[in-house]
Amino acid sequence: MEPAMFAAGPTGTFMPHATQGHVLCCLCGTSIAPNPTNMCVNCIRTQVDITEGIQKQVTILWCKSCGRYLQPPKHWLKADLESKELLTYCIKRVKGLQKVKLVDAAFIWTEPHSMRLKAKLTIQGEVLNGAILQQSFVVEYVVERHMCPTCNRQNANPNSWVACVQVRQHVQHKRTFFFLEQLILKHGADESCVNVKEMHEGVDFYFANRAHAVKFIDFLQTVVPIRYRHDKQLVSHDVHTSNYNYKYTFSVEIAPLCKDDLVCLPAKQAAALGNIGPLVLVTRVTNAITLTDPLTLRQAVLEAPAFWRSPLRPMMGSRQLTEFYILDSEAAQQGGFGAGSSRYALATCEVARAADFGSNDRTFFARTHLGHLLHAGDTAVGYDVANANLVDPELEKALHKGLTLPDAILVRKSYEEKRRRRRARGEHQRPWKLKRLVVEVGEEEAGTAAPHRGRGVSVADQQAADMERFLQELEEDPEMRARVALYRDPHFDPAAVAARQQAAMADTDEEDGDVPQVPLEELLEDLAALGLQEGDGDGEDDGGSVDMME
Repeated sequence: MEPAMFAAGPTGTFMPHATQGHVLCCLCGTSIAPNPTNMCVNCIRTQVDITEGIQKQVTILWCKSCGRYLQPPKHWLKADLESKELLTYCIKRVKGLQKVKLVDAAFIWTEPHSMRLKAKLTIQGEVLNGAILQQSFVVEYVVERHMCPTCNRQNANPNSWVACVQVRQHVQHKRTFFFLEQLILKHGADESCVNVKEMHEGVDFYFANRAHAVKFIDFLQTVVPIRYRHDKQLVSHDVHTSNYNYKYTFSVEIAPLCKDDLVCLPAKQAAALGNIGPLVLVTRVTNAITLTDPLTLRQAVLEAPAFWRSPLRPMMGSRQLTEFYILDSEAAQQGGFGAGSSRYALATCEVARAADFGSNDRTFFARTHLGHLLHAGDTAVGYDVANANLVDPELEKALHKGLTLPDAILVRKSYEEKRRRRRARGEHQRPWKLKRLVVEVGEEEAGTAAPHRGRGVSVADQQAADMERFLQELEEDPEMRARVALYRDPHFDPAAVAARQQAAMADTDEEDGDVPQVPLEELLEDLAALGLQEGDGDGEDDGGSVDMME
């Protein structure tokens, strides 16, 4: 025996190397490694087909209106072309895959209008004497158009609905609905809506299923303080099967308190909230209402159930805000007990009304919670309590108990003058935009759109002013901005804006750089505007408005 055939073992003995022998294929004579069939792979494939019994052509139903596929027996699945969801759906539709092991799957490109889908599947199966064979094959899917029941019902009667959610808020502006619209879009709460119609003091949402309406109301309860009641109306009755068809109506009322409102708390409710107030400002509205005492910085959170047990009405609203000039500002120490809010700082400001500035020397001293923002020379808006005609039963009770009304209550810092100068220089375009719901104007609202309300201001002008104020609130309040989705405006040209700013700085010495703006890193890319979504890049989106809520 040759020495090269041996190797030294661990005990010093020589061990022979193990060598693998080869055999000849029993059919073609090719030298192969031994296997249970003693046949090469090509010969095994000629003798055995593991794809036998597996469907090679499958018919799938697709709704052209909504782009969904039928998953038997009656579920409709939303899936994009060549997506993982569509591939999973196609694999499940192939019969006979249970007997083999699926190793790989991928789509093969087909013409989009051919109504054909092709998928290449790789499977493994056990063949003669336990050998494992791997094989690939192509499955062709024939796409047939078939209208789903939802689209069929909508096309037969576009106004067909089963449940209606009537959302109302009895206030003089629509800023709450603008904010609610953005929350609905961000969380996709409008996906099941059949139609959205704007009505007087609110919006109606129509659904094809009562469960969808209940789910929508559950969403509303998590974002705004509401209460609701429901009713149903019999539409038809089958006496043979005892089937009843109803139409359901849900009446939802949003609390009439909005941000920046001035409220006078009843004595009992003020004591329940920790002896706050009684004059408080509404500083935040979510599913609960945050009240802030501008004189002491104390805050209290009023939950929705507690609010509806004893509803409050605003003593003064945002329509009654007055512009003040800050003549002097001095930081003040917090008095009383309890910890104040770290978001605000107390200050004593000497203010003068903008309407009186230059005509008389009347000034006020106001204690405010905006000490961290207001400085001499700034502008603020607030309530002119000294000259207001206040009619509030709770205020009368508080005055009888010795309450002293302040001359003015400042609400927020104003940047209106600086924004006006920017608009004059052509810098009013925002680098961001908002998406809007497609809203149908109801007959009741359409009839009141033409006449003028109040002091000769039309409804359209009021809604435009409310929308502008809502956009300004998003710029000024980071917490509010974090709850909505802001998108980059593709029509915004930063180079042109920078050039105009440099030209304006050379022409004037006025500074307006502290106007709040949305940081660019907070903006999202609008895939629909970029044409990255099927059927959405048709160019109808202008300035972020799909349809105005007018």
